[in-house]
Amino acid sequence: MSLMTVLLGVWGVLTGALIILLIYRGTLNMHEDDQLFLSDSESQMQAEQAELMHRMDRITPMVRVLGAASALLVLVIAGMWIWQGVMQNTL
Repeated sequence: MSLMTVLLGVWGVLTGALIILLIYRGTLNMHEDDQLFLSDSESQMQAEQAELMHRMDRITPMVRVLGAASALLVLVIAGMWIWQGVMQNTL
């Protein structure tokens, strides 16, 4: 198994995890309210929105890290592919 195959496999797993997190974040955003008018009778809605914001705050750093790792890995794979092509043509 070549290094390129391993890198492509790792990139696939990272990108798959990123897509799953983006879908999950999108479903959370659908339930988020832009405005919330609260009275004492709507305290349950306030608790739900606070929990939703807590989940979003936990997911955002993971999305950023996975996105950056996926992009960096794509650049590494592209660089290796170009390097291999140049080295084959010069030999």
